[in-house]
Amino acid sequence: MSVQERIDAYANALLEVARAEGHLAEVEDDLFRFARVFEGSDELRLALTDPQLPAERRVAIVDELMGGKALATSAALAAFVVGIGRAHDLPAIVDAFVEKAAHVRSREIAEVRSALPLDEGQRTRLTQALAVATGKQIELKVIIDPSVLGGLVARIGDTVIDGTVRHRLDQLREQV
Repeated sequence: MSVQERIDAYANALLEVARAEGHLAEVEDDLFRFARVFEGSDELRLALTDPQLPAERRVAIVDELMGGKALATSAALAAFVVGIGRAHDLPAIVDAFVEKAAHVRSREIAEVRSALPLDEGQRTRLTQALAVATGKQIELKVIIDPSVLGGLVARIGDTVIDGTVRHRLDQLREQV
């Protein structure tokens, strides 16, 4: 079994559990956020992928991080992936799961990077604008990224829409 086939198999398993529990959208959001935290923290990534650390301890770390902040189903699924020694594949598994979950709901994922959190009104307007721009039903996933100095960067499949201040300054520099 290839790495991609294994990732797809785990993503399908997560999808089926989330659907069976009746919390697909919530589990999708919880796991998406956890995968981004995992990617953004060297310390967490090293701890959860350390083969010297007993599986029980790695699972306990996931429980400590997600307990009370996410659905029990979400925490259990993340702990499952970590517990079986697949933490290094966690972001890829979650990304595949998110895409499959969006497909089930006939939507496209728009991964948006912003320096600041977006309020509900901003999220709604952005979702509508991206839907008009792409002609697709959009599901918004916002990542808080301090490296984005101002504005937003949206990725929908292979399409990137860069509305950051840095991008605008680069365009002005090219024109001058």
